[in-house]
Amino acid sequence: MLGSSCLLWFLAVAFSLVPRVQALAPQALEEEEEQEIPQSTLPAVLCDYDSCRHLQVPCHELQRAGPRACLCPGLSSAAQPPAPPRLGEVRVVAEDGRAEVRWCAPSSPVHQYWLLLWEGGGAPEKGPPLNSTVRRAELEGLKPGGAYVVCVVAANAAGESSVPGLDGEGPGDAGGPAFGPCGRVSVPPRPRSLVHAAVGVGAALALLSCGALVWHFCLRQRCGCPRRPRPAARTPAGL
Repeated sequence: MLGSSCLLWFLAVAFSLVPRVQALAPQALEEEEEQEIPQSTLPAVLCDYDSCRHLQVPCHELQRAGPRACLCPGLSSAAQPPAPPRLGEVRVVAEDGRAEVRWCAPSSPVHQYWLLLWEGGGAPEKGPPLNSTVRRAELEGLKPGGAYVVCVVAANAAGESSVPGLDGEGPGDAGGPAFGPCGRVSVPPRPRSLVHAAVGVGAALALLSCGALVWHFCLRQRCGCPRRPRPAARTPAGL
C-alpha cells in the first residue's frame, strides 16, 4: 500500500507540472523568434566603395570589417586579365612641368597599376608599379608646350589590360578622359616664358622703330629737302 501511494503521489505531481511546461515552451520559442527576426530581415546595403576614390580599401575587406553585411559590385573572373581602367581628370601644372593623373578602377580583380607616357612616336615611357588602392599618380619632367599621350594599365595574375595602339606608334586615336584608359595631355608654355617672349617682341619692335627713324633722318640729311619759295613782298597800291 505504501508503494502504491507513493506511485500515485508521483504521478499526481508529474501531471501537475505538464501544463506549466507547455505554457512556458511557446513563450520561449517566441523570444527566440524575436531575437532572430531582426537579424534576418535587415535590408542589404551597398558597401562604402568608390572605384574612383584614392587609396580605396578593397570591397571584400570592407565586408569583413563592417558591423553589417554589405554588397560589393560584381567583378569579372580572376582567371581573366582586367578590363581597362577609366582615365579621369588630368591636371597640368605648367610652372612645375608636371601633371596629376586620376583614374577609376575597372570591374575586375586588380593587383597593380602603372602609367604609360608617349611623347610623339616611338616606345612609351613606363612608370613605376602602383598598388591596387591607388587612383592618383604624378607625371614629372613634362616640357612646356609639349603634347603627350598618357594611358593607365591594370594588371593581375592573369595578365594586363589592353592599351590601344601599344604595338604601334602609340595610341593614335586616344580615347577621351571620360571613356577610355588613354588621353591627350597638352602642357601650355610657362607664364614666365610668355612674359619673356612679350618683352622680347616689344624690344624688337622698339629697335625697329628707332632704326626706321634714324634711317629716315639720315636719308633726309643726305638727299636734302626741297625748300618752298618765299612769297614776294606786296607793295602798297598807288606807289
